[in-house]
Amino acid sequence: MRRLATLLVVAVLTTTGCSFLTGGKAATDDRTLYERLGGTGPITAVVGKFVTIVGGDKRINGYFAKADLVQLKKHLINMVCQASGGPCEYTGRDMKTTHKGMGITDAAFGALVEDLIEALDTFNVPEREKGELLSVLGPMKGDIVEK
Repeated sequence: MRRLATLLVVAVLTTTGCSFLTGGKAATDDRTLYERLGGTGPITAVVGKFVTIVGGDKRINGYFAKADLVQLKKHLINMVCQASGGPCEYTGRDMKTTHKGMGITDAAFGALVEDLIEALDTFNVPEREKGELLSVLGPMKGDIVEK
């Protein structure tokens, strides 16, 4: 289950952003990414949509077949919140430990990222915020992909 949460979090980390999350206000350089995304509520909405999209994606949904979706969502929300400068704390296992032995490929990782982008686009997350979140979360790929 935590492996699934970690995989989803990595996907989220490799892409993100939300214009509805900014309340239509222009982002200022002194606000954190978390603040520009709109906080925990909008992050929760994106993660919920993301998990739904992944669940229907036959390319990768097998990785999540036995996942506790409630826990998975909780971990993903906390990971994105923390990674974007918010007050949340991710308490799950590290990515390498979580994904060890899962045989995750570059293609599977790419599919997860595509699903995350779709979730972000559903909420019109701005390109700037997507790029920033991606740059914060993307480096986890090395700890997730094994093949």
